[in-house]
Amino acid sequence: MNVKTVLILLVLALATIFALVCVLLTRGRAPSTCQPQHPEQEDTDDGQSLVFADLTPEEMVQVVRYLQENLGVPLVDASRAFPSDNCIFSVDVQVPAKAEVLRFLDGGGARPAREALAVLYFGNQPDPNITEYVVGPLPTPAYHRDVTVQKYGGRVPYHRRPTLAVEYKQIAGFLRSQVFSTAPSFMHQVIEYNETSLAAMTTAPRGFQSGDRATWFVLFQNVSGFFLHPVGLEVLVDHSSLDISQWVVSRVFYNGQYYRDMVQLESAYVQGRISVEKVKKAPRDGDFSSMKPRAPPAAMFPLQYEPQGPRYSVRNNHVVFQAWSFAFGMSVNTGMRLFDVRYQGERVVYEISVQEALSVYGSNCPGGMSTRYMDGSFGIGRFTSPLVRGVDCPYSATYMDVYYLAQSQVSRTTKNALCVFEHNLGSPLRRHYSNLQSFYYGGLVNSALIVRSIATLGNYDYVWDFIFYQNGAIEAKVQATGYVSSSFLHGDGLRYGNRVWEHTLGTIHTHSINYKVDLDVGDPEPWLQRSTLGMSCVKF
Repeated sequence: MNVKTVLILLVLALATIFALVCVLLTRGRAPSTCQPQHPEQEDTDDGQSLVFADLTPEEMVQVVRYLQENLGVPLVDASRAFPSDNCIFSVDVQVPAKAEVLRFLDGGGARPAREALAVLYFGNQPDPNITEYVVGPLPTPAYHRDVTVQKYGGRVPYHRRPTLAVEYKQIAGFLRSQVFSTAPSFMHQVIEYNETSLAAMTTAPRGFQSGDRATWFVLFQNVSGFFLHPVGLEVLVDHSSLDISQWVVSRVFYNGQYYRDMVQLESAYVQGRISVEKVKKAPRDGDFSSMKPRAPPAAMFPLQYEPQGPRYSVRNNHVVFQAWSFAFGMSVNTGMRLFDVRYQGERVVYEISVQEALSVYGSNCPGGMSTRYMDGSFGIGRFTSPLVRGVDCPYSATYMDVYYLAQSQVSRTTKNALCVFEHNLGSPLRRHYSNLQSFYYGGLVNSALIVRSIATLGNYDYVWDFIFYQNGAIEAKVQATGYVSSSFLHGDGLRYGNRVWEHTLGTIHTHSINYKVDLDVGDPEPWLQRSTLGMSCVKF
């Protein structure tokens, strides 16, 4: 091989490496020489989409400071609060009324005032309650107004409040210090308990009539993928009192039998009046429940490649893709939402957004049989997780961070919480191969733009997609992955699901996903549709 050939091969190798580096490492918000911005994708939004934008960390700081200085009551950081304290539960953007926004976008009206919606828990009051305030104008708040009665038709009782993370910690401490210690023989000989060996899974709702605040906690081995390692013990904790020293255990369930409390369970065990099903201790990695791959991949997975850079643009909270344009955001409670969706410059949807994810379970254990999760109460946006390049989204996708303030006085950042990418759908949009009379081929590549976030809520990971097709169709899509929720397998448990492991029942359940769709096709008057998608999950 002569020197000239070697040089040619070297140049080709360097060019290939440079192209790969451009694809994998230099995808940012600003265009680069590796990512030319196509003239037809230039964003002419001129900042109007910011009327829908999420709050910035700086704006959240100002709202918290204003509330601390102007409500006239002490506010404890929610991450340290007791039920008897006042605290800020969440702060989110208050999206302006649609009529105001349309006057601004279409009629040349004034930009609507930028405001925040703050949800507060008032436990340190003669009449504890939940109150919602609109705070504005941002970035320098000067007023707040109570919108609770306007939204809900009356005051919101305190017992309806979603459980804070710190309350779960307080309940865990109560179980460790005051409950499990009353059944030492059972806990050590049957459960092999120490202070770190158990994990608890909450259930919901917290009772069956207004005023209840009692939760079944299902106990699992504290290993990787603990959701699939129930030990057979479930405890009903009444935590309705604002004084945590007054919390009590209302009922205990073990292996198909109910007990008044752990003392009665201990007595039955010591006297030999209990049927024991001792669960084999799982290794720390969870064994069968581990997410660790069982074998290395045989070869590298294929990569998506954009030879001339992305054919879409993302600026602030605004996306342009071919004939499509829209604004995006993330609600701390309900998750991803889109506004002002336009096709060929015409608004077709004012808002399309996730509203709720409900799951209803069945089981012959009390925790499973009583569970109806409404994930918005936990915070679909709050639990949006960072996206992993090359797995959750393509390497070449555009990634955006999300800022939120929930159960704290300090905002937090979820890195790479949203991704945008164009995806080749793998089949032609249209094509024809003519071999009659005349000979020709005509075809179009079929691709779509995908906006994605993934929320991890307990055992489930929900993959939320909004998909924009070249033919003018929009698809809202959700995929559920993660771990199945399980109960301890006993008695007639197989009527309620399938055996996953020796003592693990994968419980039958139904998912219902609710979307809000406000169509604006040819008429700005609200054409509102709330769509619910149901999925029944039985086989695992």
